Amino acid sequence: LKYDGLAVSLTYEEGVFTRGATRGNGLVGEDITQNLRTVKSVPLRVLGRNAPRQFEVRGEIYFPKSRFQSLNEERLSNGLDPYANPRNTAAGSLRQIDPRITASRPLDIFVYSIGYADGDIPGTQWHALAFLKELGFKVNDSNRLAHTPEQVLDYYQTWVQKLESLDYDC
Repeated sequence: LKYDGLAVSLTYEEGVFTRGATRGNGLVGEDITQNLRTVKSVPLRVLGRNAPRQFEVRGEIYFPKSRFQSLNEERLSNGLDPYANPRNTAAGSLRQIDPRITASRPLDIFVYSIGYADGDIPGTQWHALAFLKELGFKVNDSNRLAHTPEQVLDYYQTWVQKLESLDYDC
């Protein structure tokens, strides 16, 4: 599934989260390390001993739709304007100067790839997702391995029909 949130890059050294950035213009992103540290589903330390010495993962920070609705109801009851949509609210939350504001928002993440690694990593996307999950990253449980174009189309059709049941935009 293609999640509608804010693309982020997370760098780990010796198993510890050291740097986080937005995608930016494709070459240079914004440093949002301190704000990413407040997102509960971003591991500050990876699990196990098989992690590369230094590596970067990529993911999507999103604002769950159910929590977004609650936030807007709270804003309205306090006389404030509601936010426009979960994607922009997630992006704005990560760009706050004060990490306490970011921490007050129920942001979440799905990690979907390894950007680079100083060490061995799995050779396929499917195995990379399993490896990331072993390291403690939140990987979407709806991922499926397809062996034929027909399986890809079946997967697509299933999710087109179930799209509204998801608690995130995609």
